[in-house]
Order: sequence, then structure tokens, then C-alpha cells
Amino acid sequence: MSANKPAVLLLEDGRVFTGQSFGYIGQTIGEVCFNTGMSGYQEILTDPSYCKQIVTMTSPHIGNYGVNAEDIESENIQVAGFAIKEETLIPSNWRSVQSIGNYLNEEKIVGIKSIDTRALTRHIRNQGAMNGIISSTSVNIDSLKRKLSTSPSMNGLDLVKVVTTKNKFRWTKKNHKMDYNVAAIDYGIKHNILRLLEENSCDVTVFPAQTTAKEIIDFNPNGIFLSNGPGDPSAVTYGVTMVKNLLGKKPIFGICLGHQILALALGAKTFKLKFGHRGINHPVKNLQTGEVEITSQNHGFAVDLESLPSNVIATHINLNDNTSEGLRCNDMRAFSVQYHPESSPGPHDSRYLFNDFTNMMKDAKKN
Repeated sequence: MSANKPAVLLLEDGRVFTGQSFGYIGQTIGEVCFNTGMSGYQEILTDPSYCKQIVTMTSPHIGNYGVNAEDIESENIQVAGFAIKEETLIPSNWRSVQSIGNYLNEEKIVGIKSIDTRALTRHIRNQGAMNGIISSTSVNIDSLKRKLSTSPSMNGLDLVKVVTTKNKFRWTKKNHKMDYNVAAIDYGIKHNILRLLEENSCDVTVFPAQTTAKEIIDFNPNGIFLSNGPGDPSAVTYGVTMVKNLLGKKPIFGICLGHQILALALGAKTFKLKFGHRGINHPVKNLQTGEVEITSQNHGFAVDLESLPSNVIATHINLNDNTSEGLRCNDMRAFSVQYHPESSPGPHDSRYLFNDFTNMMKDAKKN
């Protein structure tokens, strides 16, 4: 790892940002997006929803508290690349075991630092999320343009197959009996979702994304959880088909991509946002209580509110742009939210939703 090696970030519209290498020396291509969180970089790096994306942190100092073994959301770093303003070379935290630069290098993740992340963020906000290439091996722009021109758009891209588990497994390790048996469909699930399901007395078994409805029904869970994940929800046709075949049979709770897949299964439509929602301070209004929750978010697609069927109600709305943040279909015992109530990182305003899920399973048991 050479800390001062020149590096460039080239966007597909031709904008170039020059800086220094950060992490692994190499080249990487992905959709460039930005996250406004001031902390939580380790959870962001390991969130499978960021698969094939180059994440820019808007906070100027990254790595202050280092990296530890506990704050991961999957077994590996999931981002395609990482772009920051300034790296903290000597972290300060009692839990830290290494610096972020060493962590990226160890996991062979190419990054770039010493760029104007504020200018990059404004460019993406104004022009929209787009593909980019980070290179610390060559700064020949013409050569990088040719490589970048062959990369696919996020529209129509099924990345769930890249991140989902190969085999089903039981997450819950506690010896005492849990109240609810839950089948969690892994579209790119975060560890903290699994932890909170377990904390809410759910014995969780995680299934691959391409599991059939019959396999879930044969498993006979008390409820079904649809996880977060990367890519275009409309491309996950097998997931939509499975959920369609499960509607009305078991209580269903979805988060993020799971929210979008549930909406598609119910007959709604989705669309790509200009630059997405990624951060830990997004205001969401609960339309049922009138309360405003500060939420953690990470998504580039949204549900079209105008396309919701008559038996589906909007339960939450984003106060920044009035996009869908939640829905419920009472006659199917199904609900979902676009944001991340497990909030890792982020505020804990929305963790009541896990209790809502267990209450739904409790009512279904009675009936």
C-alpha cells in the first residue's frame, strides 16, 4: 500500500477528480453515490446493499475511530470502492484493531482520498448517480474511459444473486425457546437486522434469495422477513414471484429492497431515484401517528406511490422529497418500510417496527 501514489476518479460524464491512493492499489468500477453520515463507515463498507457501488463519504474526516471486529454488517467489505476527503492514519478508540486504510488494503478494496468530496457530492446531486472508475495503477483518462464505457447501468441489474447466501442457515444461537419461528429471505441481509429479530424472540433461519414459496411453506414459519439488498428490485423477478405466492399465507415484514419487492408483488411499481437516499438523518413521517422519525437510509430505487393498489396504504413518507417510506396491506398481513429501522449506523427511532412484526405473528397464531 503506497499512501502517496496518484489516483483518479473518472465519472462516466467525463468529470475527473485527482487524488491519492487509499487502501488497495488497483482499479475498480461502480455506481458513484454519496452517504451523508458523519460516522458508521465500517457498517457502510460491509452493507451488502452497497454491492457494485463506489461510496463517497461527505464527512471530511474518515477513520477517526478505526475498525473493529464487532461493527460489521456482513462477513466482507461489499462496496466496489471508497472515496474520501481525508484519512485518519492513527485512529483513536479502545475497540479499534486497525486503521481503515489497512482494512481496505487487507480486503483488496480500491479507494481514493484527498479529493474534493463536497464538489463530487454536488455533482452527483445535480447530475444524478452514475458509474465511475477509480484507478491508482494508471491515470490515463482515455484508457479509463474505454474501460468505464463497458460497465452496465444499475437500471435492470440483479445484484441479489451476488450477495445472497448459498445455503440456508440458522442465525439464532440462544438456547432458550423463542416465541416465533421466522424465515428471513436473504437479498443482502445486514447482521443487525438478524440481531434485532433475535432480540424480539424470533428464532431466525436465513434462506437464499431464490428459495421457492413451496420451500418456505414447507418450513412452516410464523412469519417471513424480506431483507434489504442491492440493485434494481424489478430485476429480482424470482423474489417477486415467491412473495406473490406467499401473500396471505403468513405475516410478512420487509425492509429496503424487501419493501420494494413486497410492493411489486402487491401490484405496485418502482423507479430509480436521481441520486438516492443514503445517510442517517433522513426525516420520515409516520402517517398513522403523525410522528416524525429520524431514520437511517440506503437506497437508489423507490416505490411509486401513485401505483399502490386500493388495498395497500402508504404508512410512512419521506419529508425531504415525499417518496414512499412504508406501506401496509392489512388483508394480506404484510407491511414494509423503505428505510432501515435496525439503524446500524443511525438513530433508534424506528425499532418499534420489529415489535409490530412480532405482534402481527402473535395475532396470526391466535387466528
